[in-house]
Amino acid sequence: MSRVALLSPCYWPEVRRGTERFVRELADGLLAAGLSPALITSHPGFFDRRVEDGLPVLRLPRPPQRRLLRRAYEPYLTHVPLSYAALRAGRFDIAHAVYPTDALAAARWRVRTGRPALLSYMGIPDFAGIRERRRRREVLLAALHGCDAVVALSEYAATAFRWWLGYEPVVIAPGVDLSVFRPLSPGHLRAPVPTIVCSADAGEPRKHVGLLVEALALVRASLPDARLVLSRPRDVAVVARAGVAVDAPGVVWRDLDDRAALARAYGEAWVAALPSTSEAFGLVLAEALACGTPVVGYADGAIPELISDRRIGRLFDTLTPAALAGALLEALSLVAEDARTGEFCRERVLGLSTAACTARYLELYRSLGVS
Repeated sequence: MSRVALLSPCYWPEVRRGTERFVRELADGLLAAGLSPALITSHPGFFDRRVEDGLPVLRLPRPPQRRLLRRAYEPYLTHVPLSYAALRAGRFDIAHAVYPTDALAAARWRVRTGRPALLSYMGIPDFAGIRERRRRREVLLAALHGCDAVVALSEYAATAFRWWLGYEPVVIAPGVDLSVFRPLSPGHLRAPVPTIVCSADAGEPRKHVGLLVEALALVRASLPDARLVLSRPRDVAVVARAGVAVDAPGVVWRDLDDRAALARAYGEAWVAALPSTSEAFGLVLAEALACGTPVVGYADGAIPELISDRRIGRLFDTLTPAALAGALLEALSLVAEDARTGEFCRERVLGLSTAACTARYLELYRSLGVS
């Protein structure tokens, strides 16, 4: 039974983003395939080792990094030595990182052990992404040259690898758990009023949740009872600093961290929206489509690859409240105008299942000598 070390600098419950869901769902797929994955991560606490739903999770103490962050260096650099030490202490057959800094540890472990290492890059390595942090290019190049393979999440991200770094990645889209994210049962209906859901981190400026709240006001001019369901933040002050009007009319805050609660919110909504920039895939939109719900996204990054059919949603091409509101109003009408909209949405992501994603990674592992 091959042992797979999954490396992520943070994990649940501290952070619940698409990356953390990807790690959990890939681990579930690997477990189902008979492999033995384990997660090496860090947190702002003491050494902690436990098994969570079949997955061994090692949480290492995260050394202080404020000084580096203030100087705009890559996050989680201080975690690299401990990640490497944990890799050396384990008897792993492959090291699979999902963040470039952890890939540095995996690459060094590869040199010492002769066993394969790979990186699933969760972003887009374009000019803006590379220049966002000091020394990010150097870190990323070291990871590219030190790992046996690097995975991009979309063709858009793969193009950025080729153009900016001269590197040919493997393209594997993250998986959607179709058993969790599925249309509501016949006994459950969509919300009685026009409902938009956005599960993005409202405190992250790149997600433009504040813009979505502004667009809601324009939508309500045509649909006065329309509402917007957002993911409840841990720190309202962070959200306010990101420019989100937390008490705006029609805005509802709900706990969407739990996958079942998130799937229910998607199924009840009329539309799911993601107005963010530089998305390498758009997992939250894929999950909404799996629930039979149309989507709206900004025509940037890999989002146009996902919203490739006007029967399943709309794109908007300028970051203005009016452009976003127009796309939302058109998408809100899809469910009412065509009873097959839910089927079209679900069909779009049937090839993006967790099982399909796991199969691609198993194929990649085998090509690297891990069975």
